[in-house]
Amino acid sequence: MQQKILVARAVFPDVIDRLSQYFEVAANQADHVYADQELVEKMTGMDGLLTTGSERITAAALAANPGLKAVCNMAVGYNNIDVDAATRSGIMVTNTPDVLNETTADFAWALMMATARRITEAEHWLRAGKWVKWRYDTLLGADVHGSTLGIIGMGRIGQAIARRSSGFGMQVIYHNRSRLTADLEGRANDAQFVSKEVLLRTADHVMLVLPYSPETHHTIGAAELALMKPSATLTNVARGGIVDDVALIAALRERRIASAGLDVFENEPALHPDFLTLPNVVLTPHIASASESTRRAMANCAADNLIAALCGTSPPNLLNPAVRRKE
Repeated sequence: MQQKILVARAVFPDVIDRLSQYFEVAANQADHVYADQELVEKMTGMDGLLTTGSERITAAALAANPGLKAVCNMAVGYNNIDVDAATRSGIMVTNTPDVLNETTADFAWALMMATARRITEAEHWLRAGKWVKWRYDTLLGADVHGSTLGIIGMGRIGQAIARRSSGFGMQVIYHNRSRLTADLEGRANDAQFVSKEVLLRTADHVMLVLPYSPETHHTIGAAELALMKPSATLTNVARGGIVDDVALIAALRERRIASAGLDVFENEPALHPDFLTLPNVVLTPHIASASESTRRAMANCAADNLIAALCGTSPPNLLNPAVRRKE
């Protein structure tokens, strides 16, 4: 009898076709976002799941589906999955690292530069018919070249962002759970390891690229924002919840920092409505990895993981290697 899998959100049709060669596939190509209990019901009888960051795979959901063998997330982050509960139940959990590093780094730069140079604010101003003459002080922004870039979270994506800074003559400082090797620091434009406090006080442009966890919740809050320069920018391409959105809104409104570029938000997609009232914030809808080639690579990586997990081999991106597949 064929094993059954649930593909919880819409994905490229050719990926569904590929999975159908191995499994009986319940595909959600209508892209309905399942509520928690609805998802539990859809999981019933499934051997595997292909999920995205929008599905909450809780301990209760796992307990209600004891036949489940694998949860394969189409994302680098996996804070939507209770990995500890999965491990206790013998369920393999995977993610899709590496395939989106360069695309996300490209987007992080685009968002930081749009923030520093007030690109979206300028476009809105132009579209509103306010451009009637040149002035010396129209929409003055901050330089990127020759400035100091501070990266919090120096994993693969953070290092890719740092490498791009060499073309702009930037100094790179970073804070991470652990210091990189001297070789990796050298490849990352001679990045210098500093404390979080020094980074926030020093950087002209602060970039957040760290994973979300209870320990990183509100890594940037009111106290941290108070350390930043009034001329500084903040860019978040990591996860919502790393920044205290209410504190950031207050800092932007009061011009205690110059501007922010945000691709992720607390409670997304229901972002705090006050962001929409602020001219000095660039807002994008969680699209840092959204090039077609990268999203295809992510989908196929998740499929690779699921096929391996259910066909008896070790998935290439197993997050809980201690788990033993239940027979």
